[in-house]
Amino acid sequence: MGEFFVSTRKIQLFYADTDMMGVVYHANYLKFFELGRTGLIEDLGFSYTAMEEDGYFAPVYDVHAIYKKPLRYGDEAFVQTWIEHNDGLKTVYGYSIINGDEEVCVEGTTTHIIVRKDNFRPTAFKKAFPDWFAKYEDIKKR
Repeated sequence: MGEFFVSTRKIQLFYADTDMMGVVYHANYLKFFELGRTGLIEDLGFSYTAMEEDGYFAPVYDVHAIYKKPLRYGDEAFVQTWIEHNDGLKTVYGYSIINGDEEVCVEGTTTHIIVRKDNFRPTAFKKAFPDWFAKYEDIKKR
């Protein structure tokens, strides 16, 4: 059994990311989730681009976010990402967005399925990408 793995990426906050209250607009956290997810995939030696080249997509099936503390322009921010659940059909990524004082600002998850590019029919992650699936099993939260 492998060890639980968390990927961390620095988030660059732009003034354009904020709303009229001066805090990061809520929908921008979905971009930060994507930054974290892509970073985790890269850290493990895999590539979403290669997945697409092999004829598959991994669309978002479900998303959840809990906003705990606002981030503001000028704040330091990081996204931490891990595998929350991986059952061969759906993969759930977990996220924690923290500020420079290591306070949790947003927590969330995204659920993804694998579909074929040509017909958008779901396919088993375990079958389409057995090595990738096995790595996720090895590092997922227990």
